[in-house]
Amino acid sequence: MTESIAKVRKAVIPAAGFGTRMFPGTKVVKKELFPIIDKDGRAKPIIQIIVEEAISGGIEEVGIVVQKSDIPLFTDFFQALPSYYQKLSPEKQQYCQYLQNLGRKITLLTQSEQAGYGHAVFCAKEWVGDEPFLLLLGDHIYASEVKQSCTNQILQVYEQANKSVIGVRIIPGTEIHHYGCISGNLVADGLINIDTIYEKPELNFAKERLHVSGMKEDEFLGVFGMYVLIAKIFDYLEENIKQNTREKGEFQLTSCLDKLQKTEGMTGYLVKGRCFDTGMPDVYLQTMIDFRNA
Repeated sequence: MTESIAKVRKAVIPAAGFGTRMFPGTKVVKKELFPIIDKDGRAKPIIQIIVEEAISGGIEEVGIVVQKSDIPLFTDFFQALPSYYQKLSPEKQQYCQYLQNLGRKITLLTQSEQAGYGHAVFCAKEWVGDEPFLLLLGDHIYASEVKQSCTNQILQVYEQANKSVIGVRIIPGTEIHHYGCISGNLVADGLINIDTIYEKPELNFAKERLHVSGMKEDEFLGVFGMYVLIAKIFDYLEENIKQNTREKGEFQLTSCLDKLQKTEGMTGYLVKGRCFDTGMPDVYLQTMIDFRNA
């Protein structure tokens, strides 16, 4: 009898950074609350678009990791009615109710110190428990090129592979030093048997160690910003934190992903879609233009 696969019910979104690259705007607005104009012409905070992406794949609960001092900001957006509620049009009043319904699926988790992306993910350990979970970046938004959302695609791959999944995309060598990167063997339907995960490699290193057979010499597989991970990832994160194993002063996720891949196996998936970075001024500006037309 085939062992049943645990359903992915929960998503984790780290959103506790200071947003230093978006300073001075982040002195007054959290970077996750910066607006994006969607296809319907509605100005939405980035975090709302990410939560909606998770829900689109059937996720039931979303844990957002925030600084303790920021809890009122996120609570106010997702759960409180504005003081000017009665002045809104009936359509916008209805939308307020929609946001509250969305808010009922959200749990705010806290990161006591800003000690890196891996540390932020670890802060969700107790809330996630022993379940597999979807992990989304707090400064990336996604647009599918097919009927299925990006989240739905990657959850389906997890169900088929029965192991952790990293979404990837093709990136040119000139940009590889900005992103996490994987190498491995391409198989059917955009699936990759991963053998290495490496954070922000230099181009020469990537050419020697991370090139994937069958791809152009100057193209690589960069991380898409979307993962399905089994709970064992927390063991490797906890080990690094207890041993104070830091990379560039912080606890990172990528080295722990590589350990998880080596012990449990991991599948890469070339997502049929685009991800848009919102974490730097120039790319945020371009995202404002491109996302609406995606």
